[in-house]
Amino acid sequence: MTIAPVLIGFFLAYIVGSIPTAVWFGKALYGLDVREHGSGNPGATNTFRVLGKRAGTIVMLGDIIKGLLATSIALLLLRFHFIEEHNLITFKLIMGVMAVVGHIFSIFLNFKGGKGVATLLGMMIAIQYEVALLCIVIFLITLLISKYVSLASILGALTFPSLLLLVPRFKTSEPLLIIFGFFLFVVIVWTHNKNIKRIADGEESKTYLVKGLRKH
Repeated sequence: MTIAPVLIGFFLAYIVGSIPTAVWFGKALYGLDVREHGSGNPGATNTFRVLGKRAGTIVMLGDIIKGLLATSIALLLLRFHFIEEHNLITFKLIMGVMAVVGHIFSIFLNFKGGKGVATLLGMMIAIQYEVALLCIVIFLITLLISKYVSLASILGALTFPSLLLLVPRFKTSEPLLIIFGFFLFVVIVWTHNKNIKRIADGEESKTYLVKGLRKH
């Protein structure tokens, strides 16, 4: 392992994760700072509420791409022989975590940011895309049933390490991947602690993927 390029990779992963997609997109195309509206959170969920489905989808995809690109920096380190192949998963995990940290504590927003769910999904896709797709399915099913993005995000995050641990098809020889999966699940729960309280109090905002399901 070559230390200097690896440290640069960590820094780049954090910077990529720090890109405030929702804030920059809202200001550039709508002349609006999403932090000043809705829940005040600079993430995809609040963008959906404030700017609509099209803008929210674009921001969400941007945040997913952040996680995917940051995690893939590990492949560049491997390509140029800065890390060993048997350490690839470890460095993918570290790069992905750096991106999620960047999203939650963005250097561009005075170390404040969103909740990191979409960026985490991008990380999952870069590491194990089949499991990541199943996480998306669980997320969508939960959202359709409960109407709570926060709950869907939490269950989607839990699905990743659970499948790697319990389903034979997806079982991994990398225990660190499972450990990190549960760690990131805890992070998602922590970043959604206010949402959990609002759900318990019946005050959490609902999101309707299908307009016809909204009660008038």
